[in-house]
Amino acid sequence: MESADGQRGRDGGSQRRSPLDVIMSQIRRKRAASDRKRATSDRKPLGRFLSYTSDRPGIPEDEEDRGPRSASVDSERHIGWGRVCVFLQQLGKKGDSRSLSLTHCDLTATDLLELASLLQFLPQLEEVDVSWNELIGGCLTALTSHLQQVGGVRTLRLCSCRLNAEDVAALGEALGCVPLLEVLDLSWNGGVGGVALQSLLGKLQPPLKELHLVACQLTAADAAALGGSVAVLPRLCVLDVSCNPQLAQEVDGDGFRALAASLSHAASLTALRLQACGLTADDLDALGGSFRYLPSLRELDLSCNKHLSGGLSRLTFHLAHVSHLEILDLHLCCLTPADLRALVQVLPSLTALTELDVSSNKEAGDVVPPLVSALPLTQMRRLPLNGCSLNDASFSALALAVPFLRAVDVSWCKVVGGRLSLLLDALQPSIILELRLSSCELTTDDLRHLAAASGRGRLSSLRVLDLSYNGSTGDVGRSALFAAGGLGSLEDLDLSLRPSTSAPCSAWLPALLRALPGMSALARLALQRWTAGSQERRQLSSKLRKRSVLLEWDPDEKEAAGSTEGQEEGQPEE
Repeated sequence: MESADGQRGRDGGSQRRSPLDVIMSQIRRKRAASDRKRATSDRKPLGRFLSYTSDRPGIPEDEEDRGPRSASVDSERHIGWGRVCVFLQQLGKKGDSRSLSLTHCDLTATDLLELASLLQFLPQLEEVDVSWNELIGGCLTALTSHLQQVGGVRTLRLCSCRLNAEDVAALGEALGCVPLLEVLDLSWNGGVGGVALQSLLGKLQPPLKELHLVACQLTAADAAALGGSVAVLPRLCVLDVSCNPQLAQEVDGDGFRALAASLSHAASLTALRLQACGLTADDLDALGGSFRYLPSLRELDLSCNKHLSGGLSRLTFHLAHVSHLEILDLHLCCLTPADLRALVQVLPSLTALTELDVSSNKEAGDVVPPLVSALPLTQMRRLPLNGCSLNDASFSALALAVPFLRAVDVSWCKVVGGRLSLLLDALQPSIILELRLSSCELTTDDLRHLAAASGRGRLSSLRVLDLSYNGSTGDVGRSALFAAGGLGSLEDLDLSLRPSTSAPCSAWLPALLRALPGMSALARLALQRWTAGSQERRQLSSKLRKRSVLLEWDPDEKEAAGSTEGQEEGQPEE
């Protein structure tokens, strides 16, 4: 599976332009309005950051305007910090001498050059995050060549920047300038895998605690190089190489198994994330063999590895060695009943477990009763069972765990319809934070029970309520829910219908409008596929807009058509 980032990264790398050429071409080019999302009409180029006039209060003027003055170090730092603040203000950011966060700023090579020139004024900088700026790919050297001026940086994040091999090579050369680096995140850069990354991995310093390489199109060769690095990183706590489906391919020396074997040297590892890495049952043998050397492991994510089906027992045999494990994620692994029974056998050894995710495994339903019995229920906080084909027995077993859970997710389980009261009676108002009931074939009586529970205060702490894809609940049930109150902590409410359906909401919308003042924490309301009159839509939109609530609602066809016609009529003739 090839990510868009990876394709773009290779396309950009094939031009073979030097980083300096990229930078200079962008400096000379007049910046078009479509080049940035933010307004830049008053944005000043690099030269203007080197002089300040009286129209910027609080920022001293440049020497040319002020005349001779003493070259005090403190004064220079004060002026330099002012320049940093002006640069950040142009990007809609606030100044922080220790943390530099420029995510989603549409930075270009020009901006990167300006930023690099200002690093000398940030001697206390500890965190740099320029993630989600796809225009800086191919010119990272503009930044890395100045990292020696911020040698105290401990966190460096460069997610989704379209980095290519040249960028990675430049970063590798600069790692020696940041010897205290503890967190490195290069995730969502599809063009970073290969020789350059393998060279960078060999230059990582012992203080590193977190390494994130999610969706970087890593190969088995990269995995082998990563294994060599892990063995010499004694403080490594978090290793995330998720969404690299070729990582475990058996090419040239079984790279993943070399990585798995190297984990025996990572005694400080607390989180290992291997989601969607193409793991097979054979890989579980090598991985499990390292568990006895990982006494600190708290989180293990093996989700979305469908080829584990039928082979989980080869891992569960070793799970007893990580008795302090708190989070185990096995969702969407095509687990068989035999896999789950093997898991049940080892669960009593996992006495610290608080989260177990076996959701989206369609054959899990029959094994839920023994699974719940084997869990340390009093400390469990999450046990999502959405998409698990629950039956009557497994649904009743889940009710035993509900009083302790912060999140309950039984979406896509049709057995819930008509029986929701069994879960609602078990809810603890001070604990439950999320209730997800999407596509459960809920009935009007189910919503009445939900309304009664809300009225009794059982949902007083609830933050997320997902009732989407339950079109048969009836208008009376929805009206009752909103009339009951008790949803003051609710932040996210989803009432959307299935994509193939639509229905009017005029019967229950007034009840929702009356309930809104009591839903003071609401931040998102989803009403996809519900229809309403123009006046009702405007009334709801107006109320939510005043509170900055995100409203997800299909556009009204008549209003959209009118808006389009108005735009066409207002266009000047050519």
